[in-house]
Amino acid sequence: MAAQGATMTLTERIVDGPAGFTGVDATPEWAQEIKRLARERNATILAHNYQLPEIQDIADHVGDSLALSRIAAEAPEDTIVFCGVHFMAETAKILSPEKTVLIPDQRAGCSLADSITAEDLRAWKAEYPDAVVVSYVNTTAAVKALTDICCTSSNAVDVVASIDPDREVLFLPDQFLGAHVKRITGRENMHIWMGECHVHAGINGDELNEQARTHPDAELFVHPECGCATSALYLAGAGEFPADRVHILSTGGMIDAAKAAKSKQVLVATEVGMLHQLRKAAPGIDFQAVNDRASCQYMKMITPAALLRCLVENRDEVHVDLEAAALARNSVQRMIEIGNPGGGE
Repeated sequence: MAAQGATMTLTERIVDGPAGFTGVDATPEWAQEIKRLARERNATILAHNYQLPEIQDIADHVGDSLALSRIAAEAPEDTIVFCGVHFMAETAKILSPEKTVLIPDQRAGCSLADSITAEDLRAWKAEYPDAVVVSYVNTTAAVKALTDICCTSSNAVDVVASIDPDREVLFLPDQFLGAHVKRITGRENMHIWMGECHVHAGINGDELNEQARTHPDAELFVHPECGCATSALYLAGAGEFPADRVHILSTGGMIDAAKAAKSKQVLVATEVGMLHQLRKAAPGIDFQAVNDRASCQYMKMITPAALLRCLVENRDEVHVDLEAAALARNSVQRMIEIGNPGGGE
């Protein structure tokens, strides 16, 4: 039986379970086969910053979802394999409607994107018929289609500031990013949907305060989706932590800040997959998670086995209704026209 198992092909080892596809490790043999299959399918592999390190390392491009979707639109390949969660693959399809977009496991959802549906947004808009709808890119295609203008975590302030101050704003779906934008802009006529990313919401202020207290010489990189973002700003404002070492950043902004960091240690408040790219960007710095349990189970569903299955079987393809895609594309384009395309989520 052992001899028979040793002769099994990589594909035959794939096991489909309720938590995703398993049974295949990221060996050199696997990497070689992934590269061969990608060439055979004329596919480019995109990996989000929160993916498993082995998925990031095999990808052609790594980054935040919007930046990757824009790369996909310019890529010469006609198949896009998006290693991320479902709304990200949808965004790639919105910007590249003529290309085939695959996600290695269509069950990889997103608690933040799922916190508001198109039906929810229609009802909310009916309450405020003259309001401008601003949607974070971490939303479904159906929600983007009902949106006036999209935003990212790095340009949300600019997007909201560009809107006529007399117009009401419906900001969705992330309550922590919305609170950050409202605090910076001082805008009173801004209504915020009470959605959240379960991973970022779980990184709390008490944890951040304790880490800051025990690492007084570190810098803080805090994602604005985090439940601890307010605590970070309080620490800086109250003088309990040097303000010039507290940075509220998107994932893309964290990479840039890592290259410019002056401290030998950086505390990072976001999903733990981000540490891999930060350590590659600035190998001389000790990057530590504020909460080392902040791991998204949906992101981690994109396993070596899932990626192999995707390329072997040409699955799972992501489709977006053409009319919805055109409306959603307009909301993304309006954001880009403001002049700050943003660093994604």
